[in-house]
Amino acid sequence: MDDETAIIEARARAGRAIRDIGHAFIGRHATVEQIDRLAEVLESIGGELWPADPRTRPARLSEDHAEDVVPQGHFTPRYDDRPVSGRSSPWGLDIALHRHGDEIEALVTLGSAHEGAPGRCHGGIVAALFDDVFGYVLGVVQQAAFTGELTVRYAAPTPLHRELSCRVRLADRAGRKLLMTGELTDVGTGQVVATATATFIAVDPEAFARLTAERPAPPDEDAGTDTA
Repeated sequence: MDDETAIIEARARAGRAIRDIGHAFIGRHATVEQIDRLAEVLESIGGELWPADPRTRPARLSEDHAEDVVPQGHFTPRYDDRPVSGRSSPWGLDIALHRHGDEIEALVTLGSAHEGAPGRCHGGIVAALFDDVFGYVLGVVQQAAFTGELTVRYAAPTPLHRELSCRVRLADRAGRKLLMTGELTDVGTGQVVATATATFIAVDPEAFARLTAERPAPPDEDAGTDTA
């Protein structure tokens, strides 16, 4: 059995490599030979991975939230498979996370695979970024919750290949509702390119743990098989 730390670091390296391939594939010209070779390699590795046992994320919400505290300064995600900010996620944005007082800041440079309209980021990527970074505020206020509503206002085109700052915080609480606000800013120019508000709904950690324990196992999947 491989050491758990070695597995975590190997998965983080592989996740970064997958993301880099995505940006290179979208952002660079390639010959048919190169594209076919890439497809063959990926299909071969996928064929090796699919027969393995399914992986599931363990429930970590607890009553005291001690493990979910977000420290001041730079920090790394506790869940490496987290889609937007996880180190091993194929869909990750390679963001650098910081806590400043009661605010969370994510520094990110969006790349070729994130392009929507020519030369600018797809709006869905911006929305996913806000939603993910808002989630870290829960570690600041020590409250388990889920997204209930997310609203994004796109004030200007979100540029690619430039450092951006996504900064968010808790604005208010009303019963089970946690009301959050945030801004996405071009670090170089200081321009706010998008703003967001979100409502998170607080949940009972014990109820969450019960639901997680009762969830069905992941289905058997084979990306290489056409079942139509």
